[in-house]
Amino acid sequence: MTDAVEPPKARRPPTRLEEVARAAGVSKSTVSRVINGEPYVSTKAREAVHQAIVQLGYSPNQAARTLAGSRANCIALVVSEQGSRVLADPFFAGVLRGVHAELSGKRVQLVLMMSKEGDEQDLVNYLCGGHVDGVLVISLHGQDPLPRVLADAGLPTVVGGRPLGAGGVPYVDSDNFNGAMEAAKHLVSLGRTRIATIAGPKDMAVGMDRLSGFKRALSQAGLRDDLVAFGDFTPASGAAAMDELLTREPALDAVFVGADIMAMGALQALHAQGKRVPQDVAVVGFDDLVLASTAVPPLTTVRQDVEQLGRTMTWRLMAELTGEENLPPFLLLPTSLVHRASA
Repeated sequence: MTDAVEPPKARRPPTRLEEVARAAGVSKSTVSRVINGEPYVSTKAREAVHQAIVQLGYSPNQAARTLAGSRANCIALVVSEQGSRVLADPFFAGVLRGVHAELSGKRVQLVLMMSKEGDEQDLVNYLCGGHVDGVLVISLHGQDPLPRVLADAGLPTVVGGRPLGAGGVPYVDSDNFNGAMEAAKHLVSLGRTRIATIAGPKDMAVGMDRLSGFKRALSQAGLRDDLVAFGDFTPASGAAAMDELLTREPALDAVFVGADIMAMGALQALHAQGKRVPQDVAVVGFDDLVLASTAVPPLTTVRQDVEQLGRTMTWRLMAELTGEENLPPFLLLPTSLVHRASA
C-alpha cells in the first residue's frame, strides 16, 4: 500500500449504546438484546429502541445496519501480500483456519482478498462500498495506511500483528519480543557463545520485535549481538541469510531464525556447508508450524498459536460489530518454547 490511497467520504461515527439507551428510555442491555434480535424484550421497548436508532442517525456498525436492513453479513480478510506468497505460506493457512472456525455458526460469510500493486484504491473502494461489515488485515508492511483509512471511514477493522502505521486501530498479536528472548536464552543455556539471528523484514513489526527480543537476551548474557542477517519469510531468504552469516562468522555455533519457514532454508544451507545440527550449529525457529516437526532434524521453535491468532482477531471484530463496549485496544497472545532435536 502507498500513502496515495485516498479515503472515501467518511461515514458518520457509530452511535454508542448509551446514547440509544438514553433516547429510548431503556437500559444498555435492552438495546443490545434488540440489536441482536434476542427475545424477552417488550414490544414497547423494542419500538422505542428502533425509533431511537432512526432519530440518532446511521451508524456503520453491524447493529445499526441490522436495524436499517443493510447488513452485509460478510467480513473481509485482507492479506497484504501477493497471492502466490499467501498460498505457499502455512502461516496464512493457519490464520484462515482460525478465522473460519470463529465464524462457524454465525451466518457470516468471509471474503479473502490479497493486495496487488496498483489496486489499492479499488480495494478501499470495495471494502467501504457496503459489501462487508468489517475487515481483518494481516501481514502489513511499513506505514501501510489501509487500516487507518478503513477505520477513519467508519468501517470496523482489526489488524493481525502490531501495525507500524495505524495508531488507534485495534490489533491482535503474539508476544514476539518475549518469545524471541526465550529462544535466545535457550541457546545461551546450551553454552553457545557466537549466536546469530536471521530476522524478518525491517518494515514489519513482527521482524523488529523478534530481533529486539533476541538482542535483549544476548545483552543480558554479556554476548555480542552483531551477527544479524535479514530475510523475507521465505525459505530462499533463510538460506541466503544463513550463507551470509557463515561467510561473516564461520565459527558461529547457534542461530535463532525469526520464522520456521526461513529456518527450513537455513537448515538446507547448513547441511550444504557440512555443518551438523545441533552439534556444530544449534537452530531455533519461531511459529511452530507443522513443517517444524518434520524438519531434519526436528526444529526447536517458539510456538505461537496461529489459529488462535485468527480466532481472536475475528472475535474482536465480531464483538465490535455486535455493539460490545469497553473492548481492549489490543490483545497479546502468549508464546512458548517447544524443544526438539535442533537445539
